[in-house]
Amino acid sequence: MLTAGEFRISFWVMPLFYQHNINEYTRLAVWHITEPESYFIAQVPLQRDITHPHKRLQHLAGRYILRLLFPEFPFDLIRIASTKKPYLPDDAFHFSISHCGDYAAAIVSTHQRVGIDIEIPTPKVARVRHKFLHAVEWEAVERSSACIEHDADADMIRKLTLLWSAKEAVFKWYGNGEVDFSEHIRLKTEGLKASGDGIIQASFLKEAPAHFTLPFHLFEQLCMVWVVT
Repeated sequence: MLTAGEFRISFWVMPLFYQHNINEYTRLAVWHITEPESYFIAQVPLQRDITHPHKRLQHLAGRYILRLLFPEFPFDLIRIASTKKPYLPDDAFHFSISHCGDYAAAIVSTHQRVGIDIEIPTPKVARVRHKFLHAVEWEAVERSSACIEHDADADMIRKLTLLWSAKEAVFKWYGNGEVDFSEHIRLKTEGLKASGDGIIQASFLKEAPAHFTLPFHLFEQLCMVWVVT
């Protein structure tokens, strides 16, 4: 058992792509989905009617990770709120799930509120940046990326994906819906790097303001951000 303040980070051979034990109460993992649906169905109940085969596979993989992180996790008790956030009625575990492409991720904690998001960087994020970035955030990103001589477009796409993922993680942490990403979630984007590990300072301005630090990891083809409070 880890003591408070300790953590462990692991890289694994596929399909367990990444695991991070944040503290003694909180763990996260990313799964690379290479298995057929039958692999997950044998271990995880399908709780919703999902007709699209790949979305069903993502759904099953996400719930599989919950039990992987905490073997006693009661995923048969999961309920879906009106905001589409999955939860446990007794809050014995706080958790968040994310899917993107052939990847699924989950974060689980017995003591803290959490949120997680994973994204695969694509040029589409640049076309919709006005929907989630405040003008001040965009100006800071634009200034920092203008200094880069090589791979400027790729750098910009990765930064924008990271910021979108950060706001999605906060949105999932909040869990009550009706959030204006550009107004209610503000990020400090000065000096943002587009590789490796890092943190983003965030403010959630809906209702009582909250301020926290969002850890992130940029893999070669995947972006991940999480929240623990």
